[in-house]
Amino acid sequence: MEKQQRILTGITTSGIPHLGNLVGAILPAIESSKHKNTSSFLFLADYHSLIKNTDSELTHRSSFEIAACWLACGLDPKEVIFYRQSDVPHIFELAWILGCLTSKGLLNRAHAYKAAIADNEQNPNTDIDKGITMGLFNYPILMAADILMFNADIVPVGQDQKQHIEMARDIALKFNHHYEDLLTPPEAKISDITGILPGLDGRKMSKSYNNTIPIFADEKHLKKTVMKIQTNSLEPGEPKDSATCNVFSIYKAIASDIEIKDFQKRYDDGISWGDAKTTLYEKLNEFLSPYKKEYEKIITDRSYVESVLRDGSNKALEESSPLIKKIRRSVGIQSF
Repeated sequence: MEKQQRILTGITTSGIPHLGNLVGAILPAIESSKHKNTSSFLFLADYHSLIKNTDSELTHRSSFEIAACWLACGLDPKEVIFYRQSDVPHIFELAWILGCLTSKGLLNRAHAYKAAIADNEQNPNTDIDKGITMGLFNYPILMAADILMFNADIVPVGQDQKQHIEMARDIALKFNHHYEDLLTPPEAKISDITGILPGLDGRKMSKSYNNTIPIFADEKHLKKTVMKIQTNSLEPGEPKDSATCNVFSIYKAIASDIEIKDFQKRYDDGISWGDAKTTLYEKLNEFLSPYKKEYEKIITDRSYVESVLRDGSNKALEESSPLIKKIRRSVGIQSF
């Protein structure tokens, strides 16, 4: 019998998911959860959000909104383990154990930490560590614990997160070498289409850049947002390069092969930017409408969302408890 693959996905609870989250993480995770040879672990990474967010109300509200979003997008809680990170204390216990094995040199190479250092180095009068918390520095360890606590085989991520999965592999292998073979080194799974979905300004779509496309906005707001996507100055009638176009990249992530081929022809024929954006808006509205309708229904029933997460957390604890006991014993933390 073929071994079930364990797939783990999480989203930080720092605001309502945007289009990049939807096509890059949520929908692929839901699709993977339907496969017979797959065991899916999907979680709300609420403790990760504390790294950048000190607004407690936002953290709490976002946890609910994100859970409702996943359910509205078709997640079947009976087919997956859907839980809050904060409901599984074993994750944080494992993070400490892994931290005691992880070299500072490895964490020094983390992209987010290096970027923060580089920003501070631009100003010679600024402390090189300004604004850098231990939460930011230790982020890769907590992410590794999220993954390794459930011995995930596959972690779907954007290209920018691939390094964290590689770090989790290194940490797992180091633990297995020092103690015993208890942790599964994970593999990253990156979609060619949605590895990094561009935002309105061409950078990665991210709340940090304020360049996202909302998925539950009304039609007027959605259209206004799409019209803000940056393009070049080519005139109508001039052929346009779809490979470097933000509008086309976003359209490609949600359209069928036939629709993409037709849109490509219109680019070759010199479509105007106004028409290109209108086409994207119409496709987005069609694509998002079913999710919006379901979301509006689910957010009126908070008790349902809470019960789903509690059931999922109980399942998660059933999975993590046996492994954390083995890990404790392996490192020497046990009764006499």
